[in-house]
Amino acid sequence: MRVLVTGGGGFVGQWLARALLERGDNVDLAGLGATFTGPSILDDAERRCTRWLELDVRNAEQVDDVVERSAPELIVHLAGVSYPPDAERSPETTYDVNTTGAVRLLSAVERRRVAGTLDPTVLVVGTGTQYGLHDSSEMPLGETAEQRPAWTYAASKAAQETVALAAQRATGARVICTRSFNHSGVGHGEQYLLPSLVARARRIERGEPGPLVIGNDVVRDYLHVADVVEAYLALAALGRSGETYNVASGRGLSTKQLAADVLLRAGVRADITTASALVRRSDIPTLIGSPAKLMRDTGWAPRHTHADIIDDLLNAATD
Repeated sequence: MRVLVTGGGGFVGQWLARALLERGDNVDLAGLGATFTGPSILDDAERRCTRWLELDVRNAEQVDDVVERSAPELIVHLAGVSYPPDAERSPETTYDVNTTGAVRLLSAVERRRVAGTLDPTVLVVGTGTQYGLHDSSEMPLGETAEQRPAWTYAASKAAQETVALAAQRATGARVICTRSFNHSGVGHGEQYLLPSLVARARRIERGEPGPLVIGNDVVRDYLHVADVVEAYLALAALGRSGETYNVASGRGLSTKQLAADVLLRAGVRADITTASALVRRSDIPTLIGSPAKLMRDTGWAPRHTHADIIDDLLNAATD
């Protein structure tokens, strides 16, 4: 199968590429820049087995050209502004990339569907933060829960889902959407919670003084990136067109518990303290998703625990 992965140089894109290569697919990775410049997740041999296509989803001609050159049977649309603080700093860019970028991609696909030259499955990846604030008694949230996005990143992804499902209803294209909850693993940037906790624990282990500092002690739903990739492949094969699926574990972990587990598994002792500079007043206290629909329709189930994520990150930090 020929697969096009937008945002292919990123964290999840590379993990997905590896899984696709392992099952024998032809993989086109598309992203910013004329050459591959993502984090070092794929090794050189794996990269040589993929094809890199330059893609800025703000450029309609470039989107059209990439779809034409790839001629994929499956598109996994990961391209986007993915770090929420970046989204808040530039809302106009975020909506252009995250929402209108999906419009450009689906329009390019539809032109080829009409011409009879291409009819791929398109998996459009969103975020669990689209749900926004809900009472903890409602957890885990199912897909019928109201979306209440409160920030630019979440709102742009909710809008992405709206335009993607509208395109599916209007054209009959095979489009499936996700609301993917927190996930991490080797190669995830240190601006994100778990990698930052692991990096700090390693510095404490090397003798750097001070506590392990956290911000809001919120509860989140964590998956290993390998399980997320397996969910995407399962949805591409067995998901129902025109539907949205949570990609989640159904279990919540607090920031303080994650920090304590990082220290425990790293074998170091340190106080866990809260820094006011890291506290966000408007943060969602609890956000947990139900994977019941995903599991029912595809048979998927997570195979890793949050401890596996921590161990992988710790081991990578010592390599």
